[in-house]
Amino acid sequence: MSERQAAGGAADVDAGALAETLERARAEARAIPRLTDGADLDVDTAYRVQRAGIDLRLAGGERLAGVKMGFTSRAKMVQMGVDDVIWGLLTDAMLVESAVDAGRLIHPRIEPEIAYLIGRPVRSAADVDAAVAGVAVGFEVLDSRYRDFSFTLPDVVADNASASGYGVGAWHDPSRVGSTANLGMLMEIDGRAVQTGSSAAILGDPARSLRAAARLAEEAGIVLEPGWVVLAGAATAAVPLPAGAHVRVTASRLGSVEVTT
Repeated sequence: MSERQAAGGAADVDAGALAETLERARAEARAIPRLTDGADLDVDTAYRVQRAGIDLRLAGGERLAGVKMGFTSRAKMVQMGVDDVIWGLLTDAMLVESAVDAGRLIHPRIEPEIAYLIGRPVRSAADVDAAVAGVAVGFEVLDSRYRDFSFTLPDVVADNASASGYGVGAWHDPSRVGSTANLGMLMEIDGRAVQTGSSAAILGDPARSLRAAARLAEEAGIVLEPGWVVLAGAATAAVPLPAGAHVRVTASRLGSVEVTT
């Protein structure tokens, strides 16, 4: 399927073919050149590639499970030359219960997250705060399909914002947790602290990222469904995820979540 892109003149970009290229790279754990090295790709078309890739996974039996947010720190926005967040979609196959096989990934990295559980359908950004049924500490496993973990903005959008896996700790009643704006966070690998930070690094308050997720979903015509998870974004920089490791992420008032590789 060809998608018409207008940027510096008309150009045909086959979103489906590019999605298949990324999906093969993921399945084979094989790094590939950036899509933009060979295609005139803009951000809107990159999101079509992303959605085509998700459709391939759904056709293979996976189910949508939520949304992940990216570029939620001001420093990252400046670095990438953007003034808004990006997002990707989560499937049930991305959920990490207790272990992840880092050997099946290309550039595995992990970052601490704040996660929200959707309790009822969200059709507009105005609905999302009241729809949250739980909040938890979480982590995201990132794995860019691009060689040397090097990409442009359209590349990373097409690659589903580098989504690979995620895990969450115990869900907590939002009314008991209170504000998530400044929760202390710690990530340890094999008992050694590798990152410390605050949830304030996520757009000043991860609730802002949650609202942005609802806004972007609304613009894309996607309803956030009950049981879906929204990963609000990283509270610290991601770190390489080695094989044979034990990772624990802790957040104030939310407890911890652990994963082994």
